Amino acid sequence: MNDGPSHREIACFVSVARHLSFSQAAGYLGMSQPAVSQAIARLERSLGLRLFERTSREVRLSDAGKALLPHAEALLDSMAAFSAEAARLAETVGRPITLAYCPLVGVFAAQVARVLAGRTPAVQVELRRAGWSTATADLTQGVVSAALMATPFPAGYATTARFHLPITHLAVPARHPMATAVRVGVTQLTDRQVLMPRARPPGSVWHLLATRLRSRPVSVDIDDIPAALDLVAAGMGLLPVPRLLVETVRRPDVRFVPLDAGQPRMVYGLVWASERASAEVMMLIQAVREVLRAQS
Repeated sequence: MNDGPSHREIACFVSVARHLSFSQAAGYLGMSQPAVSQAIARLERSLGLRLFERTSREVRLSDAGKALLPHAEALLDSMAAFSAEAARLAETVGRPITLAYCPLVGVFAAQVARVLAGRTPAVQVELRRAGWSTATADLTQGVVSAALMATPFPAGYATTARFHLPITHLAVPARHPMATAVRVGVTQLTDRQVLMPRARPPGSVWHLLATRLRSRPVSVDIDDIPAALDLVAAGMGLLPVPRLLVETVRRPDVRFVPLDAGQPRMVYGLVWASERASAEVMMLIQAVREVLRAQS
């Protein structure tokens, strides 16, 4: 059974064709001249073609050799690309992926990590809890592969796999008069202290909520929504929150009251530096999309 030319034989053919010298080709390949001559002879027998015209003074490509040389070079290029990509993927598989995530979507981040751990071979994921500012700094410094974070996404970064978290409740202190309300409307928040992130770019959910409130929001540095419940418990203000927070956080000092505000939505997504796109980022994107499909 003829399995076709070997990589070694093709490499010898290309090297001799480029140098037009068996001795120079042998030196380039780190082989002996007889070994190169034998490889060419085997290749010619396998193909049933003469690839070179040899005289005592020179070596020239035959017409068949000239026709086959571009294909041989393409084969070597493809093999080199194959080996490089395999080595890169092997290195990636052995290296853990580091994913920063805003605390609100910790459950989602854990699901992504489980998906990757279930791959064959398993992909290790290091989860790094980080508020918006910390996640942005980690991306900038290359500390993490990517981050699950909310808008406004940091400028200059690529984003994908976006998903939405509707604002459905109002977090109030446990002893607040509204703590026992069945539902709260936006009009009932007039003259109330409502906490809002200091940064509210146009188009963001916080900008939309601020325009709907009749009272002026209390601007604070909110980098971590679950942690901002400490401000609510301390009586510093009320905080609109998404349903996900209500479903995952239990605090005796805070109550969650349904809010009629048209359910504006927080937008989250996977963010990474486009110039550092890698196989690990592609795996993260696939895993995030898989989790989103399972939830839809």
